[in-house]
Amino acid sequence: MRLSSVAVIAATFALAGGASLLGANYSVGVIEANSEYSVRQALDMNALTWAEVQADGLQVFVSGTAPTEAMRFHALTTAGTIVDASRVIDQMQIESTDSAIAPRFSIEILRNDSGISLIGLIPASTDREALTEQLGEMAGQKQVTDLLESADYPVADSWDLALAYSMRALYALPRAKISIDADRVAIIAISDSPEEKHALEQKLRNQQPPGVAVTLDIAAPRPVITPFTLRFVMDDDGARFDACSADTETARDRILTAARAAGLDGNGDCTIGLGVPSPNWGQAAERAIKTLGEIGGGTLTFSDADITLVGATRTNPAIFDNAVGELENALPEVFALHASLPETQDASKGPTEFIGTLSPEGLVQLRGRVSGELMRNAAQSLAQARFGADAVHMSARIDEKLPANWPIRVLTALEALSKLSNGAVTVTPDLISVSGKTGNPDASSEISRFLADKLGEGERFAIDVEYLKKLDPIAGIPKPEECEDEIKGILGARKINFEPGSATPDAESRGVIDDIAAVLDRCGELKMEIAGHTDSQGREGMNAQLSQDRANAVLTALRERRVLTGSLSAVGYGETRPIADNETEEGRETNRRIEFNLFRPAPTAPEPQTTLESVAQNGDVDAEQANDGADQGAATTEGQTE
Repeated sequence: MRLSSVAVIAATFALAGGASLLGANYSVGVIEANSEYSVRQALDMNALTWAEVQADGLQVFVSGTAPTEAMRFHALTTAGTIVDASRVIDQMQIESTDSAIAPRFSIEILRNDSGISLIGLIPASTDREALTEQLGEMAGQKQVTDLLESADYPVADSWDLALAYSMRALYALPRAKISIDADRVAIIAISDSPEEKHALEQKLRNQQPPGVAVTLDIAAPRPVITPFTLRFVMDDDGARFDACSADTETARDRILTAARAAGLDGNGDCTIGLGVPSPNWGQAAERAIKTLGEIGGGTLTFSDADITLVGATRTNPAIFDNAVGELENALPEVFALHASLPETQDASKGPTEFIGTLSPEGLVQLRGRVSGELMRNAAQSLAQARFGADAVHMSARIDEKLPANWPIRVLTALEALSKLSNGAVTVTPDLISVSGKTGNPDASSEISRFLADKLGEGERFAIDVEYLKKLDPIAGIPKPEECEDEIKGILGARKINFEPGSATPDAESRGVIDDIAAVLDRCGELKMEIAGHTDSQGREGMNAQLSQDRANAVLTALRERRVLTGSLSAVGYGETRPIADNETEEGRETNRRIEFNLFRPAPTAPEPQTTLESVAQNGDVDAEQANDGADQGAATTEGQTE
């Protein structure tokens, strides 16, 4: 009886222990399954499908081959957000790469008065010896410092284009920094004048290679203005500046604000330069312009520290005297004011004047009055020296009653006339008038400065000079697109014909090529392709060769006309690019043509980059080079039957 009780108790404990063991095993299985499922789901949601998950008890094993170290770390982090990080066991491997990622090739070139230095990483395929030899020729006796490294990796085709373009640019830039990448060139340089800056920018833009983005930052020093001049006019035509100089941006803003308050329309223009006679220039000019506005009209001229204010003839003398008195008291030290109010002239008297006219063809006529034979000879000699001996016609008569300063006024007026492309000067006892057209945007300021310097204090002069871009030897150079359109117009009206079955232009085509050569001479260096095309008759290989020969013939003809052809290339496309139906005679004649294609740089934009890629990146980004001539603008002409 006692034995059976002990057996029952033992059996009960055994059953309880077995049940606990079964429960523990079941719980572990549930935890394993839940952990494995949750981690796998999190990895899939993060696009980490390459990772494998296996749970063993409380431990979670993550395996698989990660594309990169960053992706492996991402998988571990993701698993650690689901289960305790200490339970995650890393069994992942990194995918092996057959070759290393190419580095980013780039060169920094610095050129100054000390020499040329360059630093960066270049591909092994670049001819380093030829590069340093070219730089040595540029530097002359100055030092070339070569700190380049090289690496044997492939590089984009545009690398050679960018490097060649940078070398051409460096020839024209004695003080510059050029940064070169496979798809981008950044140029920072200093020019000697605003005119040189404009010319350099236009030249570098015209030479820009396709597929390479170019950034230009060319600075020009502030000009030295002698004398420091300002001339503000208020008359029946409105308020305007004939010349405006300022030493700072603040002074310029004060001057222009005062001018607008006095009646100036638009923004106006004021050159910031060196040579100001006083740091109070802006204050003095502002106050003087305000005074001119108060009296209602006239002219205001600053020549360094000398100020000449001439009121309009209709001005009330009392108002004039009061305004001038207040101005004298308000002007800063150094500045001296000379004010006058001209008397009304008697209209019954005959004109006392000297007139010089310059025609657009360069012919000069001098008429009116001179004070003596000696003065007439002096005026004629000066005009012949400025405009040419055969271009001057003198018809002025002698008047011995002219003012004593008449000779210097006439000679000064002729000097001012020489600064115009065409126009006229008129000299009277109380006024010198200069009017005409010019291709110099600063001509009005230069003439005003010259007259103020030569005539002295209290003299009156009027300037009405119009700037025409077409007369500007720099700005008048048309844009590449305008040149292409002009060639297109020439070829649209007439044909470049060839002798049948040959690459020799016929006699009538010589005039067409002459006109195209004239356009290219005026436009300067342009990156253009001369493309030859045929119809589909004949063998394809023969057509390709004939189109190439004809394109070469046009290029040779341009070279014979002394056109700079270094930036032109000739390409024969044969029958591969028809623009009309080859099944008709009219279509075939249209397809037989010569095209002038302007190379246009392809737009480039930086590619977006993730944070991990930015940290891990050590490679280059390939840049595609645009080379499809069909996408470029083309000026076409028809050719003769082959």
